[in-house]
Amino acid sequence: MIMIGYTIMCIIFGTTFLAIKVGVDAGLPPFGSAGIRFALAGLILMCIMHIRGKVSFSVLWRRETLLIGASMTFMTFASLYWAEQYVTSGVGALLSATGPAMILLIRALVLKVRVPALAFVGAIIGLAGVGLLMLPGLAGGGDYHPLWMIACIVVVVGEIGYASGAVYSKQVSSALKEISPVSQNAAQLLHGGWMLLVLSLITEHNQIHIESFGSAAAIGSLVYLIVVGSMGGHTLFYWLISRTNPVFPSTWLYISPVLALLLGWLIYGEPLSWIMAAGAAVVLIGVILTNLDSLLGLWDSRRAHSRKEGKLAPVIQK
Repeated sequence: MIMIGYTIMCIIFGTTFLAIKVGVDAGLPPFGSAGIRFALAGLILMCIMHIRGKVSFSVLWRRETLLIGASMTFMTFASLYWAEQYVTSGVGALLSATGPAMILLIRALVLKVRVPALAFVGAIIGLAGVGLLMLPGLAGGGDYHPLWMIACIVVVVGEIGYASGAVYSKQVSSALKEISPVSQNAAQLLHGGWMLLVLSLITEHNQIHIESFGSAAAIGSLVYLIVVGSMGGHTLFYWLISRTNPVFPSTWLYISPVLALLLGWLIYGEPLSWIMAAGAAVVLIGVILTNLDSLLGLWDSRRAHSRKEGKLAPVIQK
């Protein structure tokens, strides 16, 4: 059951980047559609958790959930949605995979936390892969928008917001101990959502037309991202954490970006050059090296669990 849930989660996270691209290309205002997605998903999840007696709406007035929503949802997805007007969905996914490298660099350079040398090298390698992903934009041409490189940089800057929120949430975890992870996620989505809507009203008031939301592609994209992406994918993520550990579900970062790159190429006809493929490989190598200690710990714990089950097996058979 765990592997089924993990597989579904990886597929969901691998398809959301293409769904964003489809919606933006269909005429949805980037900030407005992102705001509707996260505000509705957060509100629905919050209502469900409240009805089940798992959370009070007072969690929304906590400074911690406000700051986490501002960094992990608002900054991250404002950047990604805007950038996907100019870069392919696959490149957006791969650039988003630099989040762990940003977390490590913030911990090492800002918080002065000692990190393994190999992990630091992995972070640098991952950023080098980002450089390779930007290269196609230098040549220009019909397949690449003139703002390609700027959009790539914007996604990476958004990941700094994600990493800052992740580091902050770990530091204030004791203050949020009584709030379930799903409820924290709901509050985070809701805060990020209303911030995106305010940004949309300020910057996109001339682009917001009812006709933009009338096409099948626009509606399908929005519904998929709300129900499947934000509610389904994130709920599965936290369910897997509760059944396993925080490391195992996070390994979607090694699978979903590659899936997003291939889906964009196969289904949506996005360009895929050998330079982009090389950049994808370098980014993923960097992500793996950055998290190598955690992955080795996960492997050791799974082996220990398997040995324990093996020892218990004869007893159970009796």
